[in-house]
Amino acid sequence: MRKTRLALVSLLAAVVVGLFADPVAAQPSASAELINDLNDKLMWIAVPITLLVEGVLIYTVVKFRNNDEASPTQENRRLEITWTIATALILLFVGVASYGVLADQNVTYQPQAEDASGDPVVVRAEAYQWGWEMSYPEAGNFSTGTEIVVPKDRPVVIRVTSRDVLHGFHAPQLGLKQDAFPHQVNSIRTVPYEEGTYQGYCSEYCGVSHSQMYFSIEVVSQEEYQDWLDEQQNSSQ
Repeated sequence: MRKTRLALVSLLAAVVVGLFADPVAAQPSASAELINDLNDKLMWIAVPITLLVEGVLIYTVVKFRNNDEASPTQENRRLEITWTIATALILLFVGVASYGVLADQNVTYQPQAEDASGDPVVVRAEAYQWGWEMSYPEAGNFSTGTEIVVPKDRPVVIRVTSRDVLHGFHAPQLGLKQDAFPHQVNSIRTVPYEEGTYQGYCSEYCGVSHSQMYFSIEVVSQEEYQDWLDEQQNSSQ
């Protein structure tokens, strides 16, 4: 009984520590930061639960390995109340932590609520069999093929659609993923934090050349982005 209580207390302590755990490494975008931080917190819960369950399983197998017949267990109200409360607290934490991430506009974006704030860079990502056409509808509507260039530390809104069949826009390092439906626009939003080039690809099997549907997202400084934008606008005139 004492060992069981100690295990449950240790499990609750791990949950509390997870609440205040900081990300170890810098994240490349706001979306990736939210998702990876949630994964870290849930890991603090999953590992102790796994160890507790496996410990009970091994203990039971070893202690009762020679029993020919199963014997009934006795009621223990304190133990039942303890694990019921512990389970409720764990589920409450998981629910609150998950809702905080899912409600964030960098994970679940609501276009009508935010388009005008933060001066976002708007990119249209149109998929087709088998490639991508990226364009900037609010900056001259020029096209850049499979390349997206965005500035660091500035909101980016990507409007994903398809010309033909179902595709998927996925840039895993930046924590971005959205389905591309024909004749429908789905928007995602993030804020890039780290300069660099990030690879993206189609995440829905869409035909024989599905594996060739790559694109790139290049994150640059605001000055580099402005120079690039001016160059693209001049060349498209």
